[in-house]
Amino acid sequence: MPSYFLRLSETSFEPTQHVGGAWNPDEQHVAPVLGLLAHLVEAEHGRRRPETPLALARTNFDILGVIPMDAFDVDVRVLRPGRTIELVEATLTHGGRAALVLRAWMLQQGDTSALSGSPLPQMPPRETLPEWSPADVWPGGAIRSIDARREHIAPGRARCWIRPRHPLLADEPVSNRARMLGMTDFANGIATRVAPEAALYPNVDLTASIFREPAGEWFGLDTSVSFGSDGTGLTESVLSDENGPLGTVSQTLTVRPRVG
Repeated sequence: MPSYFLRLSETSFEPTQHVGGAWNPDEQHVAPVLGLLAHLVEAEHGRRRPETPLALARTNFDILGVIPMDAFDVDVRVLRPGRTIELVEATLTHGGRAALVLRAWMLQQGDTSALSGSPLPQMPPRETLPEWSPADVWPGGAIRSIDARREHIAPGRARCWIRPRHPLLADEPVSNRARMLGMTDFANGIATRVAPEAALYPNVDLTASIFREPAGEWFGLDTSVSFGSDGTGLTESVLSDENGPLGTVSQTLTVRPRVG
């Protein structure tokens, strides 16, 4: 099965056609690469601490620049080691230039089932939402690589179930957390406030907080997009799986009307 990335070495990777961006198909869509960095953090942690695994609880991605459809390198290092809490950083570089930085808090897991619960809104059942083709709105290989069922509520407001058609890496197990994180950046494109022909509104970051293990192939995004009057926007989403809400995603946008 074709994958989003090809592994060239322990630290080097190459994007496939399924990573082409929505704003520019000749640049990488950051959605798949966010999942890849999360996977590499988990894999490095598993090699280093197989006996006491910690879980990705919060991931903050800062997008420092565009990522060409070309080979790149990823370096992972521990910023704050600990027995029950760690802060880990992963940096993607292309041609010696840092283009994406992930800082991830990894937390100890334990049995808190007696305390579990969330007031976050429930997604409607997947089968009740109509099939939707995001490629009708957006270009690029990444957009064409997902299945989607969407309820469009209003400009800047939508609920959508999505799943990737391809693995992040061929013949390499990837956790549900990393696979889901590789879908979160699509949130900004499923609840468009204005058509992409009218304005540019890429995000400069993405922060995801996850409070339980995801399950299943499909992930839900209950998304709201807000534009301010001074060129800044915000996309916020509730993350869900078939068992209900499991976290939130926030993206800061730079909003730029297209001239003419």
